[in-house]
Amino acid sequence: MSEYLDSDTAQEGETPMTSRAREQAKLITAQLLSGAGIASGYAVGGLLAEEITGRTSMAGLAQMSVILGAGLIAYPLAVLAGRSGRRKALTLGFGVGTLGAVVVLIGVAFQLLPVFMLGMMMCGSSTASGLQARYAAVDLADPAAAGRAMSLVVWATTVGSVLGPNFTDPGAHLGKALGMNGLAGPYLISMCAFALATLFASTLSRSITAGTEQPPTDSDLDAETDSPPAKMRLGQALRFALARPVPLFAMITIITGQMMMTNVMVMTPVHMDHQEFSLGAIGIVVSIHIAGMYALSPIFGWMADRWGAGVVIAGGVIIFAATITLGVIDALAPVSSMVLLSTALSLLGVGWSMFLIGGSALLTASVPAHAKVPLQGISDSAMNLGGALMAAMAGTVLEAGGFLWINLMATFVLLITLTFAIKAVPLMSWPGRRSAEPDKALAEAAAGESSSPSN
Repeated sequence: MSEYLDSDTAQEGETPMTSRAREQAKLITAQLLSGAGIASGYAVGGLLAEEITGRTSMAGLAQMSVILGAGLIAYPLAVLAGRSGRRKALTLGFGVGTLGAVVVLIGVAFQLLPVFMLGMMMCGSSTASGLQARYAAVDLADPAAAGRAMSLVVWATTVGSVLGPNFTDPGAHLGKALGMNGLAGPYLISMCAFALATLFASTLSRSITAGTEQPPTDSDLDAETDSPPAKMRLGQALRFALARPVPLFAMITIITGQMMMTNVMVMTPVHMDHQEFSLGAIGIVVSIHIAGMYALSPIFGWMADRWGAGVVIAGGVIIFAATITLGVIDALAPVSSMVLLSTALSLLGVGWSMFLIGGSALLTASVPAHAKVPLQGISDSAMNLGGALMAAMAGTVLEAGGFLWINLMATFVLLITLTFAIKAVPLMSWPGRRSAEPDKALAEAAAGESSSPSN
């Protein structure tokens, strides 16, 4: 692999534009593979936890562990990206995910819940790396096209994520053929996909520096080393965001979107299993949901660049309200409907995508360069930790109140989002009106925050 680790200079005769395109293609490929790996085991994680423990209330442990792992490693990966560039951070993240799939297989083979949970947490590292890849795309792009660059990498997950759950049944047969627990088979596919994502990440240029204000120049892309700008420390970055309604709302949007999506999604396969849907049907619904998460992201990125991130977030609020309504209808019906669940889960993915793209674009636009990396890491950590909290409670909530209570929990989180929007919305840019809030924040940060005492 050393030949890839040194491939940091532009190839002979290659223009800066094609060099950047080459780096973006690597990001997209790594993200596609990671998405396939994550989705391959997504549909069976809760079923494995329920099987190992013998309790429905523990079914949420699997996805809780994945999301918790992503939350715990997201900020350290962001720090590493700020110090050493995106390549090292993404390679490490996908590599830990590869080892995690191996640990999951060991935990299932010996029916050891702590080992299984550890492996799932390590798999979460691939999720964290996939999320960081969207910011790596922004680092390569023109600021005017930041939303589109980010959404293109997010969209790349579509192919892998839609295919991944459809490997569930073949993976189960593969596992049985190898003498394993059939439900563990999909994690063999996850292991291979994460390993290939690690390989592609390791070929990225060292010159992709996290948190840059402008895209790399000719000399940046040809440089053998990178010199990241000084970054805010954790405490400084938090104070900066908490004191400003727009960056704070951007982070809240990213966090609550993940919480609502996780809360409903992790329990849907268990709910369907209790309704006696087949494993194949569960895989189809998960595929439809994941398609909703990623397939339309380029449109949302274009909308953010054209009309502002606020428009995308507002659309997400409407979509989340619609999917919760459909979920409540299904929960109250005598028999669950495949069509209704598929529609609700598709819209759930669309709402998540709008919150992620809109929130990430708003965060990037409303903070200065030296605050971006820590706040990106903090928001990604918080979104996954919030999702882990929802997943941890979801099994107990499903057991106590059924699918209705799951959707009512999502409603509560959506109301929290709207509460933080009250102060932020009047300060944000909207079609026909440009807000001075981001410019003011950048000017204040440049004048004062960078010279404040470090924590």
